[in-house]
Amino acid sequence: MKQLQFETAPAFIILCLLAGIAYAFLLYKTKSPWSKTINWLLFAARSILVFILSFLLLGPIVKQVENMFEKPLFVILYDNSTSVKETVNVSTLSHVNQQLDKTIQILEDKGYDTRKMNLSGEEEDSVNYNNATSDLSGALKRIANRYEGENIAGIILLSDGIYNSGISPLFGSYNFPVYTVGVGDSLQRADLTIKNISYNKIAYQGNKFPVRVEVFAKGLPNQQVKATLLKQGNIIETKIQNSAAGQLLIFDFVVAATDQGVQKFDVVVDPASTEQNKKNNHASIFVEVVEGKKKILVVAPAPHPDIKALREVVDKNSNYEFLLHIPGLSEQPAANLKPAEIDLAMFLQAPDMRGKTRELFQLFSQSKTSLLLQLGQQTDLVQLAKQNMPIRFVSQPRDYDDVTPSVNTAFSNFILSSENNSIVGYYPPVSVHFGKVQLPLNATPLLFQRVGNILTDKPLLAVHIQDDRKVAVLLGEGVWRWRLNEFDRTENTLAFDELFGKLFQYLSTSDDKRKFRSYPIQQEFSDMEPVVFESQVYNDIFEPVYGNTIEIDLTNEMGKKTSYSYVTNPGNTRYQIGGLKEGVYRFKARTNLSGKQEEVHGEFIVATRQTELQNLTADFNLLRKLSSTTNGKFYPASQIENLSTALQKTEATSVIHSEERFDSVINLKWVFFILLLLVSAEWFVRKFLGSY
Repeated sequence: MKQLQFETAPAFIILCLLAGIAYAFLLYKTKSPWSKTINWLLFAARSILVFILSFLLLGPIVKQVENMFEKPLFVILYDNSTSVKETVNVSTLSHVNQQLDKTIQILEDKGYDTRKMNLSGEEEDSVNYNNATSDLSGALKRIANRYEGENIAGIILLSDGIYNSGISPLFGSYNFPVYTVGVGDSLQRADLTIKNISYNKIAYQGNKFPVRVEVFAKGLPNQQVKATLLKQGNIIETKIQNSAAGQLLIFDFVVAATDQGVQKFDVVVDPASTEQNKKNNHASIFVEVVEGKKKILVVAPAPHPDIKALREVVDKNSNYEFLLHIPGLSEQPAANLKPAEIDLAMFLQAPDMRGKTRELFQLFSQSKTSLLLQLGQQTDLVQLAKQNMPIRFVSQPRDYDDVTPSVNTAFSNFILSSENNSIVGYYPPVSVHFGKVQLPLNATPLLFQRVGNILTDKPLLAVHIQDDRKVAVLLGEGVWRWRLNEFDRTENTLAFDELFGKLFQYLSTSDDKRKFRSYPIQQEFSDMEPVVFESQVYNDIFEPVYGNTIEIDLTNEMGKKTSYSYVTNPGNTRYQIGGLKEGVYRFKARTNLSGKQEEVHGEFIVATRQTELQNLTADFNLLRKLSSTTNGKFYPASQIENLSTALQKTEATSVIHSEERFDSVINLKWVFFILLLLVSAEWFVRKFLGSY
């Protein structure tokens, strides 16, 4: 629909018409060498031309309204989880899919748009029931978000009603009806299910670690249940308990960590005679047995609350062992005071002015062990300067100042979350030496000093790499107040723990100087996903280079070796290996670099996810409630034909979207060509008939 509008009063059109006639009359009132008919035609052409030009001066606008019809949409959502395939026979599933295809055809004939989608949000024509989890709520929310503001007429959900990921779909709010089709077996079955296994993923060689197995007995009379823990097919321990229906049984095992590396353990529960689903009676766990913990030594001249605050951070990491040495009060044996045995040494206000920690500080300052130095009122700054530490004062400070921390957002050695950065900015003051500080140019501040509301460029906490050794300097004491203050405000200490936890991890980790690195991008993979390797090759100045052939050998637990190879390029440094079964795999990657073969070794885990096998009893009651609360309807698979009949009675009501567009008449191309035609025709006729 088009409508003409004006910027001025429409009455001016009459003046435009009179102007065109008057102009043509003045031009053609005199006698001409052509006939009267030709004169009248030229008169008309000039009148129209002048009229149009005058009319365009009024600024006419064409308003155009376009109506677009949006068809209503039906989404057919398939629960493509493994539990459906396990409980529904192929013929039933095929019949249901055929009926849904007929329903889709009926909907399209009535004027609906249709989409076929699985729980992951992918549109596919043929559904493969191999999803490792069932998140019905997430799938429905995904559809609601994707088609927000569009004309959704309804959703047809084919499912067994079992969800094991996300929240219950009944808690969601949907502005469209959900028609559910129930498949599977809703009868309660006798079943022994391994619900959970609790264990330490890291154990230290020579120690023992606990394994707790939780087994749920469902629909079984009182009888003996046997659980067995195995390693490489050999029985480690067997335990027996008496069960009752609906009871959770706890089996506790204690295992010795003997062999170093990733170890696979199997838990097997003997199935009951009436049990049908036996796939959830077996589970595997993987434990990494490491040689020992990283040792973090804290040296201080006297007790201080800062020691307790930093110890809390260290103790939260099971990979660390905290060692405290206070001369004359809490001393470590000589074996723990050797730099070669320590991964990180923290000297808190040491070396001190009384000389208690001077010799130990001199020993560590001359080693390659990473250091964290905290300055305080007891610190001997003269002795600190003698040991070539990356900090010195221009003049001996005689006073102290109270400063608050501010995170350096440009710090790149590790990343702190933005949320925790803001929390650090509200920490209370710490006491620092008042004076001008000098740090090496390549030292990187992690925290700056803020005096009142003024942010200075003075570092409060800085990191420096000196002769391949990492040294961090904390210029203030009283960080225990930071931890208490954060807990008082947020009831947790996440920011404090992240700040110092990542700092300790960075300082205690040796830099990787290898020119060839190849590794799986994660330690554990599911058997439903490919194993992805990342390979990096560097030259002598550690610039990445490409075009190298990477050869990867995988060896499974049975000793079978499989080889792969690929060539790196700037757009592809990764390689995917699919189809691996559950187990521990050891890999060897190699490449040729400057005529020399480089190799790396490692291992990774492929685990089978059995989430879908924990419960195979269909929950039709949940599907009924979901349909009822959304004004839909539930249909068991045996009555799926009734769904097509019901939807055939619905009306496909389209939504009309109107769009208005305003165009100035002077910008229309056809107006230009009309004017050009009039001017050209008049000029040609006048010249042809002997006029100018």
